[in-house]
Amino acid sequence: MKKLIVLALIGLVAQLIDGSLGMAYGVTSTSLLLVAGIAPAAASASVHLAEVVTTAASGASHIKFGNVDRQVVLRLILPGSIGAFVGACFLSNLPGDVVKPYISIFLIILGIYILYRFLFKLGEKKQTANGKPFTKKQLIPLGLLAGFLDATGGGGWGPVTTPVLMAKQDLTTRKVIGSVDTSEFAVAVSASLGFFIALGWEQVEWLWVGALMIGGVIAAPIAAWLVRLIPSHILGVLVGGLIIITNTRTLLHTLGVPHNMLFSIYFVLAAFWAVGVIYAVKINPENKNPKFLKNSVDY
Repeated sequence: MKKLIVLALIGLVAQLIDGSLGMAYGVTSTSLLLVAGIAPAAASASVHLAEVVTTAASGASHIKFGNVDRQVVLRLILPGSIGAFVGACFLSNLPGDVVKPYISIFLIILGIYILYRFLFKLGEKKQTANGKPFTKKQLIPLGLLAGFLDATGGGGWGPVTTPVLMAKQDLTTRKVIGSVDTSEFAVAVSASLGFFIALGWEQVEWLWVGALMIGGVIAAPIAAWLVRLIPSHILGVLVGGLIIITNTRTLLHTLGVPHNMLFSIYFVLAAFWAVGVIYAVKINPENKNPKFLKNSVDY
């Protein structure tokens, strides 16, 4: 029972982070299941089954709060679903660990760019809805890659799609996060079907899935509400830092960095991240506006 309560809390925290920053539910939950000794394929299958419910709740909440760009969602769903289905079917035979460090390096670079953009370009013209939308040619390969990595790694839809979409100038941060979370429902369904064909349901830990679902459903509307309240440039700094730390962890473990060095590296990164958040709050261009929170969500 204690384990189920802990899993429910993990699901709650993971969805709170995922729903407000656009990533981390799958990575957090899968890591926990792997530590508990569950095989990678079974862990990923369990997480994706839980995500069928949590992403549905998260997507509905983001739609309710106006955090979704429907065109982006529609263009991501099909390639993301195909990538997730293929990744789930061939998980046991794919060298996912070989690809992970290269993807992590790419994402770290994107995370650094996002931090730079939101920390040092606050004085530039605000984003508007008049920018050019993403084309199908841009979103199809992104959806395929992100869906594939999500199924093979137990998480990756948010960490891949969120920074790429945020690197574009025509979407507000909250709409990137809402669109990524909403489209993830189709990815979770497709991955689950792939795991059903490849593994069968007998390897799924149903009690663990239920606990993760409960925590995620509770957190989904809270996260969708928070993403409207937190100023967009601060969200950008939070997302950028999370991308860097998450993928640095993957890279360091892949390279076999000694454990006694890991804490020091994480501490330094976390310290820089905290300084960045404080700096973003201090230089916020709307600090003098009494309607600060209301007006800043579309920055």
